Amino acid sequence: MSTLVDGFGRTFPYLRLSLTEACNFRCSYCLPEGYQADGRPTFLALDEIRRLVRAFVALGMRKIRLTGGEPSLRKDLPEIIAAVAATPGVQKIAITTNGCLLPRHVRIWREAGLTALNVSVDSLDPASFAAITGHDRFAEVSEGLEIAQTLGFDAVKLNAVLLRGLNDDELPAWCDYLRERDVSVRFIELMRTGDNKDYFERHHVRADALEKRLRDAGWLLQPRAADAGPAREYAHPQHRGRIGVIAPYSKDFCAGCNRLRVTARGDLRLCLFGEFGVSLRPLLQSDDDFDALVARIAMQLGLKAAGHGLHEGNTGITPHLASIGG
Repeated sequence: MSTLVDGFGRTFPYLRLSLTEACNFRCSYCLPEGYQADGRPTFLALDEIRRLVRAFVALGMRKIRLTGGEPSLRKDLPEIIAAVAATPGVQKIAITTNGCLLPRHVRIWREAGLTALNVSVDSLDPASFAAITGHDRFAEVSEGLEIAQTLGFDAVKLNAVLLRGLNDDELPAWCDYLRERDVSVRFIELMRTGDNKDYFERHHVRADALEKRLRDAGWLLQPRAADAGPAREYAHPQHRGRIGVIAPYSKDFCAGCNRLRVTARGDLRLCLFGEFGVSLRPLLQSDDDFDALVARIAMQLGLKAAGHGLHEGNTGITPHLASIGG
């Protein structure tokens, strides 16, 4: 059992580790102007990542998700995957990517030890995809997904941020897509961040309305695995694929929280929308600091709040999702 337990009895077998804040897309809900480097210190190096993962595993962490920004922009990504895979105790290694580099790299990632893949696909319509992401790369993403489905991943999942007036009419197309494909698409309810108030008010769609449509169409809610992400997953007897719904504004969403986050610069975040981060980087410079690193991580769990403040419009210190890895 995980030794990472907070004051509300929640355990944390799942770490989301950001590798970079940089991204090569300009998604309208995240970085519409593109990534702007700020000249601050560089992102975590391979040796720092190796020490960080070893400390979390010592505390019971078993699943690691590599995020960004766009993690495939790291030229040393295969080495990072291999280092995580070589850490005794790690059982699952996943990555979340925009998918545009999949055709060139997904086989290499799989060979390095990657076990699961999440790809952002906000629309099945190439024109809508380009309008949302700022790039006409739907063909490359689709090609990469077809390759990925032949490589024996434990799971291939697609992420789509639900946006009123942009892609909220695509449920029938997604159902057709999932009829013969053994993948899962997860619809993510748009969240308020520090810089998207006007966009949020224009495009926010409540996820519970989507879930009602699914239930009415015969989709059945499935049991949730202990190390699963936040999605409520639905299955249908006439479809090979599944549909997940991530609904951060739903009642008791935070009660099932099972994950911690570390930013690309080494700050531990107890919540995606928390009010503070705790720097772990000074303790990642030497193996001699391992015990102190483990102690610092464990000590912070007592500060984790029962839930986020999104319902009150409190987005914490997260300016946009690329800054922390979603």
